[in-house]
Amino acid sequence: MWTGTPLFPERASTMAGRVDALYFFLLAVAAFFSILIAGLIVTYAVKYRRRAPDAIGADIHGSLLLEIGWTDIPLLITLGIFVWGASVFCAMARPPDETLNIYVVGKQWMWKFQHRDGQREIDELHVPVGRAIKMIMTSEDVIHDFFVPAFRVKADVLPGRYTNVWFQPTKPGRYHLFCAEYCGTRHSGMIGEVVVMEPSEYQTWLSGGVPEGSLASAGAKLFADLACNTCHRPDAQGRGPVLEGLFGKSVTLQSGETAVVDEAYVRESILTPSAKIAAGFQPIMPTFQGLVTEEQLLELVEYVKSLNALPQVQPR
Repeated sequence: MWTGTPLFPERASTMAGRVDALYFFLLAVAAFFSILIAGLIVTYAVKYRRRAPDAIGADIHGSLLLEIGWTDIPLLITLGIFVWGASVFCAMARPPDETLNIYVVGKQWMWKFQHRDGQREIDELHVPVGRAIKMIMTSEDVIHDFFVPAFRVKADVLPGRYTNVWFQPTKPGRYHLFCAEYCGTRHSGMIGEVVVMEPSEYQTWLSGGVPEGSLASAGAKLFADLACNTCHRPDAQGRGPVLEGLFGKSVTLQSGETAVVDEAYVRESILTPSAKIAAGFQPIMPTFQGLVTEEQLLELVEYVKSLNALPQVQPR
């Protein structure tokens, strides 16, 4: 419907149709009641107007059935909108189990993308059609907002935190990417493109490769360069927890609480290691705040993730 106009961009993701259906339903409800109420106001103003200066209106007693109707019908409509909107929101907030993960760093005034295989892009993102794509996003400076109108996805990109958004493209093409949060004087120039390719073309693009290797391998090198491997040893003989097989698990903290080892937990443990101390360990890890960049943090996160695929060494 009106494809290509600024208000109605084309639909290019699995969620676009669901979002549009809810949006047009809201427009239809608003238009219906606006016309109904305005029409009744004009009709009654004409029909029951005062015809003589000294005329006195007759008493009108209320109708219980009418009052129940104008109370219950809007209630049912609003409840329906709530359930419909909640279902769309939950679908957008919960990515599928199998996704292609891509890391995003927002920076005044550019988008930096890192693929797990090591490819890096600025203001242009290549993805395969028909594959669920999960964006793991953070900001180097201020609040940005990742917005692709054709996919009907939009999410804040926050400094010091990881936020997620996912989409599944349905047709190849080039789609506009915007920052939808005012982030400075060149905010309007913080744009880019999402290039959706056929799977075979995407594999060809990936095969170009990068000399530095995958994100996990870059993280492994950085892990060694920072001497993290002296405390986090696979044989459990170090002064820090064993990282093999740890990502995605729940750990018990010194306070007795539990925490899930996800991207945010790994990030916090690197930058503010004393915030959550694992039970059985001392708060001796130094902070790496200011020593690693956002891109390097993502490399370390991906390296910790990759350790789940390694066989765990039993302590002696």
